Amino acid sequence: MTDQTINEGLENVIVAETRRSYIDGDAGELVIAGYPLAELAEHATFEETVFLLWNDRLPTAEELASFRADLAAYRDLSDATLDLLRAAAADDADPMDALRMGVAAATLGHETDGPEDEARLLVAQLPTIVAAYWRLRNGNEPVAPDGDLSHAANYLYMLTGEKPTDAETRGLETYLNSVVDHGLNASTFSGRAIVSTETDLVSAVTGAVGALKGPLHGGAPGPVLDMLLDIHNSGDAAGYVEDKLDEGERIMGFGHRVYNVRDPRAAVLSSAAESFYESGGERAFFETAKTVETTTTDLLSERRPDLSLATNVEFYTAVLLHGIGIPSELFTTTFAIARVGGWTAHCLEQLDDNRIIRPRSAYVGGENREWQPVEER
Repeated sequence: MTDQTINEGLENVIVAETRRSYIDGDAGELVIAGYPLAELAEHATFEETVFLLWNDRLPTAEELASFRADLAAYRDLSDATLDLLRAAAADDADPMDALRMGVAAATLGHETDGPEDEARLLVAQLPTIVAAYWRLRNGNEPVAPDGDLSHAANYLYMLTGEKPTDAETRGLETYLNSVVDHGLNASTFSGRAIVSTETDLVSAVTGAVGALKGPLHGGAPGPVLDMLLDIHNSGDAAGYVEDKLDEGERIMGFGHRVYNVRDPRAAVLSSAAESFYESGGERAFFETAKTVETTTTDLLSERRPDLSLATNVEFYTAVLLHGIGIPSELFTTTFAIARVGGWTAHCLEQLDDNRIIRPRSAYVGGENREWQPVEER
């Protein structure tokens, strides 16, 4: 066997060129299709951001109106998909399991014409799948999509049956924009690898949902909220953090595989959360979150100066989505509603100049074995 360099987890291995996003983990920068995250996330609608990722430019007013109409036309779920979600609700399936099932069934009752059409279908359907399942799981009938509402506003409307406030819509819009794409993370890479076989985008996004479902990828904002609520009720941030560190436990919402400094998405979402809570949310809870961030950062710096454990995206995701009123059980599915814009963008980019993704492995098994008939083993 020849010696081979192994990059476990494909760390620092470049497998594709992309125009979708750029990350500088040391500087704490995230650029989406040429736009600094802060500039795009705070001003764009989600539809504008998805159009940008797919087309490498922002839409004109006419293009934006047409794109919104295209998405609205695909929002309705077929009866077959709704029956599937009813069965999942009867079984009390986890929302991410239900989303995986719903995505795989997305083409039921819908005709699509090529990858771009499949991308529109997927972006449009994910919020409807999540909202319909949540209502069914809680004993309520799904709320039909409202074609007059924006993508973000429609999701909130389908969850509650009430049209959201401007502050709720803008808060969710900023969140969706902030997490829409983030390089070749596990779910995005999974989607690109699957579509590189030149299968359909529904199959690729189903695989991406499966990757996101893993707790090492999309599952931490819920525990962050649990931590913040505990501290908010006790009023003792330092005591809580010190106890966790003394027990050798991880403080949720801090540290990231890519960033050695504060996650730029945390900065954007912190600002969005502050604006939201100032407009009528529970300001005291936001102040608790700020105290926890400062206290934890100081204690981690003191106790683990060898590590860079700054605030990550999950911390202020929990703060903002909680304020908007999204249940913590839907944090990861809401993440998927955003990230499907990036998944589909990468799939389309892969297909533009496709070469099947086929890495190699280093064999470390046995050699020169001789076959033995079963009666001699």
